[in-house]
Amino acid sequence: MQKYLSNRWFKIGFWTFILGGAPLWGIVLLAAIGLWPDPNPNPVGPGLLFFLTAWPGLICMAIGAGQVLSRRD
Repeated sequence: MQKYLSNRWFKIGFWTFILGGAPLWGIVLLAAIGLWPDPNPNPVGPGLLFFLTAWPGLICMAIGAGQVLSRRD
C-alpha cells in the first residue's frame, strides 16, 4: 500500500474519495446509532457531493495504480 500512497495521482484520488464521502457516511452512521435528529434522513446534498467526487477519485486512483504497476520490474 505504501507504493500506491507514494503516487501523487493515487493519493489525490484517495483523499478526494474519502473527503467526498465522509459527510454522507457520517450522517448514515449518526442516524444508525440514534444521534441524528431524523432516524430516516434523506441527505441529498451530501449524496450529491459523494456522487460528484467518487468517480473522479476512483479514476485518479486507477491512473495512479496503473503507474505504480507499470513501474514494477
